Amino acid sequence: MPPSKQSAGKGLSCVNNNSSNRKRYSIAAAYLLTTSSSMSTAAAFRRSFGIARRSSSAVSSGAVGSAFVTPTQQHQRSSSSLNEKKVGFAPHRSTLFHPSSALFSSITKEDSPSAPPTTTSCDDYDITNAAAGLSGTSYDPVSFESSVYQWWESTGCFDPDAKQSAATAASLNREPYVLPMPPPNVTGRLHMGHAMFVALQDGLARFHRMRGRPVLWTPGTDHAGIATQLQVEKLLMVEGKRRGTPEEIAACTTEEEKSKLVGREEFLEKVWEYKEEQGGAITYQLRALGASADWTRERFTMDPALSVGVSEAFVRLHEKGLVYRGTYMVNWSPGLMTAVSDLEVEYSDEEGKLYYFKYMVEDDENEGMPMESGDHLAVATTRPETIFGDTAVCVNPEDDRYTHLIGKRVLVPMSDAGEGKMRSIPIIADDYVDMEFGTGALKITPGHDPNDYEIGKKHNLEVMNVMNKDATMNPSCGPAYSGLDRFDARVKLWEDMTEAGFVIKADPHMQRVPRSQRGGEIIEPLVSKQWFVKTEGMGAKALEAVKGGDIKIVPARFEKVWYSWLTDVRDWCVSRQLWWGHRIPVWYVGNDDSEDEYIVARNEEEARSKAIESGHPADVTLRQESDVLDTWFSSGLWPFATVGWPQDEKNDDPMSDLARFYPGTCLETGYDILFFWVARMVMLGIELTDQSPFKVIYLHGLVRAADGTKMSKTKGNVVDPLDTVAEFGADSLRYSLVTGVTPGQDIPLNMDKIAANKAFANKLWNCCKFVTDNALKGADEEEMASLGVTGPMGKEEFDTLALPERYIISKCHELVESVTIDIEKYQLGAAGSKIYEFLWDQYADWYIEISKTRLYEGFGGGGDDAKTARRVLVYILDTSMRLLHPYMPYVTEQLWHHLPRAPKADGMAANSIMLADWPQMDDVPLVKDKDAIATFECFQALTRSIRNARAEYNVEQGKKISATIVASGHLKEAIEAEVKSLVMLAKLDPEEVAVVEAGSDEAKAAAASDSAQLVVQEGVEAYLPRAGLIDAEKEKQRLEKQSTKLAKEIEKLAGRLNGKGFVDKAPPAVVDKARAELAELEDQASKVQSSLEALN
Repeated sequence: MPPSKQSAGKGLSCVNNNSSNRKRYSIAAAYLLTTSSSMSTAAAFRRSFGIARRSSSAVSSGAVGSAFVTPTQQHQRSSSSLNEKKVGFAPHRSTLFHPSSALFSSITKEDSPSAPPTTTSCDDYDITNAAAGLSGTSYDPVSFESSVYQWWESTGCFDPDAKQSAATAASLNREPYVLPMPPPNVTGRLHMGHAMFVALQDGLARFHRMRGRPVLWTPGTDHAGIATQLQVEKLLMVEGKRRGTPEEIAACTTEEEKSKLVGREEFLEKVWEYKEEQGGAITYQLRALGASADWTRERFTMDPALSVGVSEAFVRLHEKGLVYRGTYMVNWSPGLMTAVSDLEVEYSDEEGKLYYFKYMVEDDENEGMPMESGDHLAVATTRPETIFGDTAVCVNPEDDRYTHLIGKRVLVPMSDAGEGKMRSIPIIADDYVDMEFGTGALKITPGHDPNDYEIGKKHNLEVMNVMNKDATMNPSCGPAYSGLDRFDARVKLWEDMTEAGFVIKADPHMQRVPRSQRGGEIIEPLVSKQWFVKTEGMGAKALEAVKGGDIKIVPARFEKVWYSWLTDVRDWCVSRQLWWGHRIPVWYVGNDDSEDEYIVARNEEEARSKAIESGHPADVTLRQESDVLDTWFSSGLWPFATVGWPQDEKNDDPMSDLARFYPGTCLETGYDILFFWVARMVMLGIELTDQSPFKVIYLHGLVRAADGTKMSKTKGNVVDPLDTVAEFGADSLRYSLVTGVTPGQDIPLNMDKIAANKAFANKLWNCCKFVTDNALKGADEEEMASLGVTGPMGKEEFDTLALPERYIISKCHELVESVTIDIEKYQLGAAGSKIYEFLWDQYADWYIEISKTRLYEGFGGGGDDAKTARRVLVYILDTSMRLLHPYMPYVTEQLWHHLPRAPKADGMAANSIMLADWPQMDDVPLVKDKDAIATFECFQALTRSIRNARAEYNVEQGKKISATIVASGHLKEAIEAEVKSLVMLAKLDPEEVAVVEAGSDEAKAAAASDSAQLVVQEGVEAYLPRAGLIDAEKEKQRLEKQSTKLAKEIEKLAGRLNGKGFVDKAPPAVVDKARAELAELEDQASKVQSSLEALN
């Protein structure tokens, strides 16, 4: 039996209805379990979506194997064990445990608040949920969300072919909709950015799945080279250990020294252990948000098959001449001990100093010595420690202050050229120099500044590196500074220069400081030998893909950003001096340290074969490159490597995953990684597959704090999505993140908004309770069977309906068409808001109330009217829940099971709303009646006018009043037909309501009476007799009481203003305010007196 169908999930997420706390016992959570005697709501929720560690046997080894299983082959297989070893493309299936498992049973009764309740199979959810009914329940998302999710997953609802077979979809010309999920860090934890992408991507997945397209939402995790290695190194530091090179380990003289160093193989074992202990939690956290990704296809960037893809990509790019090794300026992270890309450097404005010092002019007759006259060139720098690496001083050729010095040489302060002399460097001219900055003379340090590096290449200057890889000064700086940290060296050098007389001054100066995005330390520009990918040609192809319309960016304003970056894209440094990651598939030939000859190959076997072909002996020594590839290179292959590239590249089967699901449809992600990841995916996809990897790039904004500022731990304004879900439910959070914003716009997260959306979900719950517990009570079995919605209502049935029914269905069908168009155009926020407004303002506030006049005999209903009302109530609610499902999947699934439903279609994984048809499966217009809409809107306006009048006249809530409605033609007929609805909605006395023809004697009489006239619209008026609006005696008592109160307030305030002390001493503004208040009180008193006189 396939794992998606097997019963490993029995007993998951069961509710103990006999317990007041209704504790949940779901997937056993290895490190999220509480050990307290009580459990908070958040803890109970986290437990219900617990995380089970995978056993070590389920770990991908990371080694590249020789045999691989394609996704297509994998889905044709079945598995007898959830913990089988993952080979090739074997999916990372969810490891689910039931209470009898060893892991769960290790939780003692003392560990848990109460013993596990009787369990129920997830497969039974559909039956048990519907059978339980809604009577006596309230909206409590924690009580059912985990059960719903486990039912979805256990029944295979997330499979691309869960709704219909691939052949059926193809016969209907329904192309797959493919969403590559941005892989979060494998050891990461959920944050609001993840919640945002789940809300949007899951919304798209559910929408297109319901519309009949085979949806593949590919989940997975990224090995996160820098972040993961950094965490393991921190753990080693706690143990007093660190990474050690083979040379360092070999140089150890004692076992104690050796024990403090960890070699590469041992280190990688520790990283894999850490990954297995801490990794994977985030995929379960994504489940808690309702992510309907196909977890049977879950990938990890270090999976063997994906590792093959990485090697293949590197080799092919090298064969095309797009990969090269060179010595260039790179961003060096001293803390991480690796190069990082420009995109991984963040700049911050920080307070520093601008140091002014003297460069002594060299005596032409005495090399290495200053002129006796003391001539010098004043230079300013923000980084004195780099003086040791200066190889020139540059001035602007137009600067008259220095033209006489061009071509001369100056002496590097504190340098030692031997025999008491200093190292000299030339004074050069270049119009790059800003004459207004500092002194107008610029020290050139080609080895430690990217701009200086370019000037150095232009003027053929020496490149000097004065720092070690850990940012300590190297021996070229002299014994006094060698080994010092760069910032300690700065302090000491400045002190020494001050003593030697080289210092002029040091002024405070704000400067842009480059910091490592991951480590946070200041980046050191260094010239280093690295591996690069040429991006100019690849960038041009990616640029043209958008310009030519092959890829669409939503929102379109980011196209300009795309063009700007790709027009001036730099070569990509892809090598990282790390151990965790995909080791670069390059082998150096020979057993010495020479790197002059190397072979690029897919594996060592191929490298050796190539070496032999080039004339080397079979036993030639091959040393693999120690560097690993940039994580973004590995994840840049994600859209095609996850569906069988390169393994299925030559597979002619049109049903292979690569053939079916590549290129992808939409890449949804945050705009902040547009270039980190998206542009690189496009470049690599086009270069390696000759196709753009997806058709749409849909960008969302950043989730910010309620005040619009960035969430940060230091500010204490970080909101944990799991805590939010535990309190409000996943649906409320998802809906809040998606609605109310436009694509690409940052989202301020307001907890009041989330609470309001929980109230909306509660409103939906109560609407469904009304339908199931009230409206459907009078339906027999045959009628119930006929009420299941199987498609849009047709014109023939529609035309038989009364005005309110034609109106609500017309508005519903307008909504369906509008929402469908919006989501197809990626306007999810606008679409979601429309559903909210319709359900609350139209269905709940109007039609449910009107339906009571059809359902209940006391309102004049019953019989066929009741059947029609039940049909419309169910139809509108069912349709609305299908529309809302992409936004609020849990509550719509939970409630949908309580409505009459058609039987599950053949081939469908489950009778779930997520597999039900969308209310508009194609572009055929739905039936609507514009005249009915206009007529009923007049009826609504009439009702509101009467309600407003009641409020203005302070009519008691339960009191029924008289009314004469004046209208003509079809409006009169419509109002007459719905008098009983008007009576109920406006709280009218049914015996004292008349609908009369405009211009008739009855109409004239009503106009002449003492009535409140309400003009609704042209041709429609209402007259409400004042005698019925108020109780004259009660109103008189109220007004007299109000008059007395106002008189006292007027007397008090007037006395204050008439007193000289107040007027003379108080500020004019205070006096003016008091006078205004007195005038307002006198006006109110006058109106009250007029009302009393009218009553008398």
